[in-house]
Amino acid sequence: MTGEFLPEVSVIIPTYNRRDLLVESLGHFTRQSLPADRFEVIVADDGSTDDTKAVVESFADRLQIKYFYQEDQGFRAGTARNAGARMAVAPVLVFLDTGEMAGPDFLKHHLAAYADGAHRAVIGYGYGYHYVQTQDTVREMLDKLAPEEIVAKFHDDPAFSDVRHETWAKTDFVLAGRPMPWLTYWSLNCSVRRDDFWAVGGFDEELLGWGPEDIELGMRLHQYGVEMVLSRDAWVVASPHERDWTSNYQDAQRNLGRMLRRHPGPITELCWGITATTTSGALFPWEDEYHALTVWLQKVRDVDVRGEVEQALRTLGPVRKVAVMGSGGQAPDALPPWSVLIDFDDELVKRAAADSGHLGYHSMGLRLPVADKSVDAVIVTSRMSGLWGRWGDLITNELERIAGTVHLVDGVGR
Repeated sequence: MTGEFLPEVSVIIPTYNRRDLLVESLGHFTRQSLPADRFEVIVADDGSTDDTKAVVESFADRLQIKYFYQEDQGFRAGTARNAGARMAVAPVLVFLDTGEMAGPDFLKHHLAAYADGAHRAVIGYGYGYHYVQTQDTVREMLDKLAPEEIVAKFHDDPAFSDVRHETWAKTDFVLAGRPMPWLTYWSLNCSVRRDDFWAVGGFDEELLGWGPEDIELGMRLHQYGVEMVLSRDAWVVASPHERDWTSNYQDAQRNLGRMLRRHPGPITELCWGITATTTSGALFPWEDEYHALTVWLQKVRDVDVRGEVEQALRTLGPVRKVAVMGSGGQAPDALPPWSVLIDFDDELVKRAAADSGHLGYHSMGLRLPVADKSVDAVIVTSRMSGLWGRWGDLITNELERIAGTVHLVDGVGR
């Protein structure tokens, strides 16, 4: 297709050596109810060695389509998506993985979500999608039926639902009010205004390999004030393909470490903790764990632990530098200079640090931005008792990394 046009939506599809799936994915954009002169498709090639470029060129007479290629330097899907976004001219960006088969009204529904001018990001539904298992029956259906025929026939079948379906159903598929509405912002099918995408810096290109660059982007969009919404109408059918889950999980764990360094605090610590204690790959307990933390935070908000800390200091004897895990909002005068205050309540630890002159960190102790053996002792107060049953082992490991001695006050860990 040729001629001057200004599309309303740009579809960005990263790909790597999946020419057959790409043919299918692109084919469904020739069937969109949204006219072809209202959208463009950008294929961002992460170093393919097959005939991906020729596949893209074969659609040039049916789609407004662009092609970007970057050298194969490993799994760099975020970098490829950013490159595609730089080529985009439409005000709305839709991100779609190769192998996701869009229904005929897919783009119409993504675009409709932005009609009122609001700053929002859309999470699209993925029938048949599971990031670990492959649904061979879905492949068989795609060989025989169009995506809309499959959805019409099997949309109520739990085996065909999106892996995120149950967690969405808990709040009647409404994301507003959830503690982490960005948790299911996955790049297999999502969209965002181009201006908002670049306002937060796009995908983090230092997150190499598989995941969670999309969730991390969603977090930054949410922090920027972008509303997260779910569209069950802007759906795709996920075509199964081979995944190396062992390698993917290792990538995700490594990248979560970077995510934690970029966004330190209890929210990202919990994510790291969940992946450290499970091999399922499911992050859905993240919101439940965060809810439990916030309930405990409210319960102990007014707990003053200065007396506990002073008693612990007397028990420890002379120490030059101390950290207090669960410091609360006030630090005792008896603390040595340049001590470290740590608490899961951001407001309280900031107040305590400002009033005392000690260092303060907002953390629940799973991962701390504190150097190895940088304090003589850590005092763990009763403010931590409600978290100890679930997280005590991991917190202890981290505290032993930063301190020579870990002192638990009475009632913690017993």
